[in-house]
Amino acid sequence: MAYEVQKTEDEWRAELSPQEYHVLREAGTERAGTSPLEHADDRPYVYQCRACGAELFETATKFDAHCGWPAFYAPLAEDRVEYIEDRSLGQVRTEVRCSRCGSHLGHLFTGEGFPTPTDQRYCINGVALRRVS
Repeated sequence: MAYEVQKTEDEWRAELSPQEYHVLREAGTERAGTSPLEHADDRPYVYQCRACGAELFETATKFDAHCGWPAFYAPLAEDRVEYIEDRSLGQVRTEVRCSRCGSHLGHLFTGEGFPTPTDQRYCINGVALRRVS
């Protein structure tokens, strides 16, 4: 798929830390409980893709899922993310990517019973996001 932001792997490596590169460009996962963005916020932030700066999520949809990663119940707008079927761990999951640059953000889970308007949990790697006010 052609993305609005396209760079070579060498360009991505030069711009991202090794951990950011692993998560965003190699679909890795940061260690659970290591993100300072995991817990709910009181201030009105926008969460951008760390790779390209696209605005993806906002504080109003963030909740404390106690899962080890930042959780949101909806993206800022549906066209901000794309969904890919992921069968990498022997199960079917929905991978969430930035629709502007194709970077891996995390996964979407549905039907877990969280008291949110969508009953969805966007489980997003904190290292994939930049929080701005």
